[in-house]
Amino acid sequence: MSRTVPVPQALPTERDAGPFAPPRDISRMREARPVSPMVFPDGHEGWIVTGYDAVRRLMADTRFSSRQDIGIIHVPYETPGMPTPTEPSPQVPGLFIAMDPPDHTRLRRKLTGAFTVKRMKQLEEHISDIVERQLDELARLAPPVDLVKEFALPVPSLVICALLGVPYADRETFQVNSAKFLEKDVSLDEKMAAYTGLTTYLSELVTRKRATPGEDILSDLARHDDLTIEELTGMAFLLLLAGHETTANMLALGTFALLEHPEQLAELRADPDLMPGAVEELLRYLSIADIFYRYATEDIELGGETIGKGSTVVVSLLAANHDPQRFDNPDTLDIHRTARGHLSFGHGIHQCLGQQLARIEMRAGFEGLLRRFPTLKLAIPAAEVKLKTDMNIYGVHELPVTWTETAR
Repeated sequence: MSRTVPVPQALPTERDAGPFAPPRDISRMREARPVSPMVFPDGHEGWIVTGYDAVRRLMADTRFSSRQDIGIIHVPYETPGMPTPTEPSPQVPGLFIAMDPPDHTRLRRKLTGAFTVKRMKQLEEHISDIVERQLDELARLAPPVDLVKEFALPVPSLVICALLGVPYADRETFQVNSAKFLEKDVSLDEKMAAYTGLTTYLSELVTRKRATPGEDILSDLARHDDLTIEELTGMAFLLLLAGHETTANMLALGTFALLEHPEQLAELRADPDLMPGAVEELLRYLSIADIFYRYATEDIELGGETIGKGSTVVVSLLAANHDPQRFDNPDTLDIHRTARGHLSFGHGIHQCLGQQLARIEMRAGFEGLLRRFPTLKLAIPAAEVKLKTDMNIYGVHELPVTWTETAR
């Protein structure tokens, strides 16, 4: 394997090979050196991991810390959209995705009962009802319409609000703040204002739920006396942000991808039994939550390289999910592919708690949309669709669509 690949000075993020393909530079990097040294903008030397096997091993190895309060440099997400200061950030109470055991274990354990496969399956009918009601609303509109505004964002927002016990009437407040928080190129003041707006709102909400609990996940958490209000707020922030932003982007970008692959779209319409496999393939193919960060707490061998103690390590799930060593013709969308084993929900102790919920929402959302709108198509040229290259979770800002008839 070549070791002559240039050391990158910045993370390649521009999807210059098309709206659904990885950046060419990151693919070249994976082919030449799946575990590569890189230099951060401030001169700090670290690593970027792009190969499937290396990414999977790294995410399963707890010697690679998720904490944000250690290391030479703090680089975000785990808290999506956070800035890149040149010194560690203090830990946020309750934000267990940015913690290591035993703190991570203590907090995550409080939620495992809420997101079991069995409980998620019990929610399927409720989620299907939400999807159908939103499709009814969509059918009443005169096309063209923005599918993000009228379908892709409302569905997961309604679902997560119902699950968490967040009033849906408050959605505009948290959606505006969460979108601003996830923007890459905004000032620290703007980002922190959005973060403060979200956490102030959620702190007040969990305080009310501790006093008067209801039948929802935040109320269940609030019943735990060993959780502080600050911890409850951090957990609520993580669940709300992750629970609607990721699925909303998958529904919109996934629809865009299917409309750009009409033969596979026709197959899905003809045989809805293909939908579970198609959802897994879309998750792999699009990899909307791409970049994660870890910190080496000791010298660790990975992919033939020694990652020194103190190193910041960038992980690209997009590159790993498009690794030809793991998936044949990985840059091709193939709804017949067995895409199980993709890393879009992460791996190891931080694997996404809500992955079964997201799968149910996507299956119901895509199936209902294709059934109810058999002539759905883009209302603008594909090249004019506004991509979220400015956001930490990839997707489309808007997806103008039209149709000539609807099915009931």
